[in-house]
Amino acid sequence: MKVRLQIHKGGIAIYEGFYTVSDAESFGKACADAWTQLREMHMARATSVGALYEALDEQLLDKLLGAEISFSKA
Repeated sequence: MKVRLQIHKGGIAIYEGFYTVSDAESFGKACADAWTQLREMHMARATSVGALYEALDEQLLDKLLGAEISFSKA
């Protein structure tokens, strides 16, 4: 099934992606891809080498606390 995965935090969409999910493995891959994309976006915002090292040290899970993850048919 084609689905849209969305992650919102504080009412603001911080991620949206489209995936084909048919079983536990494809569901896990969709979630893993969203994690990777969010991490890359977080690191891309670094404006200096020092900021990049700081971004690498920060835990993405801490940033996602309180976020809402939803799936809907695409």
